[in-house]
Amino acid sequence: MKQLAGLDASFLFLETPEMPMHVGALHVLELPPGFQGSYLDALRAHIAKRLPYLAPLRRRLASVGMNVVTPAWVDAEPDLTQHIVPVRLPPGSGIAALEEAVGRLHPVLLDRSRPLWKFHVFEQLSPAPDGSTRVALYTQVHHAAVDGQAAVALAAVMLDLGPVPRELPEKPRRQRHEPGTLALMRGALAHQWQQYVKLAKALPAAIGTLASLAGETVGDAASGLAQRLRGHTPEGVSQLRLAPRTRLNRSIGSSRAFASVSLPLADLHAARQRHGASLNDAVLMMCGSALRRSFLDWGELPRKPLVAAVPVSLRAEGDASSNNQATMTTVSLGTHIADPKKRWVHVLAASRNMKSSLGHLKDLMPLDFPSLGLPWLMAGAARLYGKAHVAEKIPVLANLVISNVPGPRQALYLAGARMLSNAPTSIVVHGLALNITVQSYGDSLEFGLIACGEAMPDVAALARHLREAFAEFKALEPALHHARAAAATMGA
Repeated sequence: MKQLAGLDASFLFLETPEMPMHVGALHVLELPPGFQGSYLDALRAHIAKRLPYLAPLRRRLASVGMNVVTPAWVDAEPDLTQHIVPVRLPPGSGIAALEEAVGRLHPVLLDRSRPLWKFHVFEQLSPAPDGSTRVALYTQVHHAAVDGQAAVALAAVMLDLGPVPRELPEKPRRQRHEPGTLALMRGALAHQWQQYVKLAKALPAAIGTLASLAGETVGDAASGLAQRLRGHTPEGVSQLRLAPRTRLNRSIGSSRAFASVSLPLADLHAARQRHGASLNDAVLMMCGSALRRSFLDWGELPRKPLVAAVPVSLRAEGDASSNNQATMTTVSLGTHIADPKKRWVHVLAASRNMKSSLGHLKDLMPLDFPSLGLPWLMAGAARLYGKAHVAEKIPVLANLVISNVPGPRQALYLAGARMLSNAPTSIVVHGLALNITVQSYGDSLEFGLIACGEAMPDVAALARHLREAFAEFKALEPALHHARAAAATMGA
């Protein structure tokens, strides 16, 4: 039995039919030459062998004390016929049909009476250009069990470096023990007490960090005022600026639209290295440029820049724990600037501001906290938030989520099939109706774009604009000296 941390459990409390809280990916796979039989059966047999090493797939939730505190994970043996299931598409279906199927499947909540994961297998796809047989896999794992980097660690156990699956050392299975109500309650209360003690110890340091952050904010404001008095009116990129209200900042429905984009990583690295910029900077620039094009198509481009909420990992190097260790910050995308070079300068300055504030955010973000009464409170608030359309009535802090998760650089295989692509799928919530998650794989950078189907039904158009933004970024002349000048002027 393992008590869920407060951050992990919050993904359970906030889940509603309109806000499913699972993450995953759409994988296209190439079967080895001469493959016979059903890939569905092959995958079930493969996962069955790896289950001893896949703890998040072998546990389910156990509620504690009428759901007044966080639940616990308890051991459970998954029925692979229920967790790895076939999905029928018309023979010869391609990527567009797969993306449409993901949009249909993503809103379906995972069954909380079982381990919180499900794999959907698509066979009978159109062959690859070289004639090889392809299949696809859409994975779902609840966010209460993994964050982006924990999901990568989970995949590393399932996947292999060649078509012949490696043999793992035999791992003894622990004897399953179903804890009783008294044991669950005792564990929950002990966990709560530990969290109150940790909170009390951490409070002085948190107060000091807040005071320091407040002092810096006042100093920044004074610096900005001094610049104005000297006649300078720089375009600010403050992390504290509110975002404009757009079609993305609404209460969402239960429909989803999904699209994927795969870009050559070598070309992208060459382009961003010419500018002395990071891969994340390039991702933000391309996403902002694509969004600008979409909003121009709709005739709805805001005069203020769109703002992205950006998850930031708090995970120590080498930590493969199956839990969530992340916080969130924001960054301006400069979508109000027509000139690509000036927009790039804006994004570089905004990204630098974001990075400078991360130290404070990491100090302030607790991964676990006392949760007595929180399940009722948070679940009720989540339902009310949607029904009362609160997202339309409060200030907008961000317009969408952009997440960049490092992935493997080598080709990988699953149950003998070579993985050709790996487009991540993530979560949209009330007020943030679009999520763009990016992960590197092999020689590609894979984008998964998922949106509320009511707010952005044609997310495929955004995918096309993302490819156009990539071409624009590759052609952009280096502007590092402009970025330095902007940073000096903006105090970024």
